[in-house]
Parts: sequence; structure tokens; C-alpha cells
Amino acid sequence: MGGVAHMHPDEVVVDDAIVRTLLEDQFPDWANASLRRVEDSGTDNAIYRLGETMAIRLPRIHWAEAQIDKESRWLSSLAGGLPVAVPVPIATGRPGHGYPFPWLVYPWLDGISLDRVIPDTWDDLARDVAEFVLALERLPTAGGPTPRRRGTAMAQYDSAVQWGLGEVHGLVDVDRAQNVWRSALRAGDWPGEPVWVHGDLLPGNLLVREGRLCGVIDWSGAGVGDPACDAMVAWSLPPGARRIFRQRVGFDDATWARARGWVVEQTILYILYYARTLPVADQQAKARLQAALDDEG
Repeated sequence: MGGVAHMHPDEVVVDDAIVRTLLEDQFPDWANASLRRVEDSGTDNAIYRLGETMAIRLPRIHWAEAQIDKESRWLSSLAGGLPVAVPVPIATGRPGHGYPFPWLVYPWLDGISLDRVIPDTWDDLARDVAEFVLALERLPTAGGPTPRRRGTAMAQYDSAVQWGLGEVHGLVDVDRAQNVWRSALRAGDWPGEPVWVHGDLLPGNLLVREGRLCGVIDWSGAGVGDPACDAMVAWSLPPGARRIFRQRVGFDDATWARARGWVVEQTILYILYYARTLPVADQQAKARLQAALDDEG
């Protein structure tokens, strides 16, 4: 795969040749545009920049296929109510030429992901992210899908988290992580009406320009559910900015406890799966987990 990291044992090969062939077959008007793979484009998809104004996202693993239909169906209706740009699809490609999944063409969104930049002021960024979460919660939910994972009832993932905690001794403080997870379960399910959630609101999916939030990408986990999961990002912020974020979104103690629990769920399983293939992201996940363990609310 030309030096591109292999993330999953059963992922499909996505290379320049197959992408160019798919374009020539299905979108010939774009077939001669420049094509450049975005090397650090996440774990589940191959991302290509197409010309100067578009991008292509191609699932590289079977579980990423469902996001194609979700984004095609929902992002155009969500975008108008959000304060920053989202990747509303321009076109949907079909499987072909040995590539087995549908794929998307969407606008290229300028910005640098938050995992690769330090903002001029974390406080302003915290306010921006909080305003995004609040705007998302205000969107109409009729007919909305169930979130892929986070945003649903936490208790159903207890066995997976317990397995993960049993595997990470020596890598993280398991006793403290267990306490945070148990506190999250004791907080109970979300008692309010379900709201739209992004489901994976983490630094790699937040685009920043001139120190301010300018876009949110990767909506594969989105759906209608418990907003606690969208506070996971708080533990990627410095403590002062984290307090600003919490005050602005107005989450109560139970919701905040579930948010810390989702940090445990996400980071423990991430650390175990990507420690060898994504060492920098692995360290960032450990730092996010440690911040959640250290935070007393």
C-alpha cells in the first residue's frame, strides 16, 4: 500500500490505481483532476484529496461501510443548523473493479485537525466546541438513527470494558479507570429526550483554523441519543478550558460522569487495538484517559 499503515487484519487494499479507475468509470468529469492520498487520514477510511476543492473517502474495513449511507442521508439536513462546516457529500460512488464498498465524494474542508495543532487560546476553542455541541442538540431528531456505539446505553459495553481493563495492566491505572467506569454506570441512563450526537467528538475529527473551530468531520458514529459522549473531548483540553466547556454545555453531574466513562471505554479499547499501528495517537489516548482519571469533576 505504498507505505500506508495497515490498520486492520482484514482491511481492503485502497491505492491510487483503484481510486483513479473508479473515478474514470463512474465520474469521468473528475477523472483527470489531481489525486493525492492524505496519509494521516484516520483508521477506518482512505482519504484522497481530489483537485483543490474535493475529497474522496473510501472505507478500508467493512464496519465503515454503514457511514456512507448515514452521511449521504443526514449531513445535508444537519449542516444548516451547525455553526461550522461539515462534509456534506457531493456524490456517492459504487463498488467496482474489485473494491467492495460504496464511497463518497465531498467538499475538501480547510483546517488542521486539533490533534496536530495547539490553538492560540484554548478557552476560545472550548467555547466553540461547546457551541457546536449545543447546536447539534437543538437539531430536529425525527427519524434520526441510533448512534453506532457511544450515545447509547453504557451498560451494554461493560463486558468489553472489563475485558479491556484486564488487558492493560501496566499501561494505565486500572483501579482508577475501573472506579471511573463504575461511577459512569451508577449515573444511569440519560433521562431526557434523545438528541443528536456526533459520537466521536475527539481532536482528530475537529478542524481548526486560526485557533478557532472551523469544521467537524467523520460522522460515522452519529445518531440520536445521550449527549454525554460528546463531552469526551473535554479531557483533551487543559483544565481551565475544560471547565469553560462544561459550564457552557451545562451538563449535570450524572451526564459528566457518563462522559468520563466514555473516555474510559474509548481509550482502553483504542490503546489495545492501535498501540503498534498508531503510536502517536496511542499516546494521545493515554493522556486523555489520564486527564479523565485525574479529574474530580
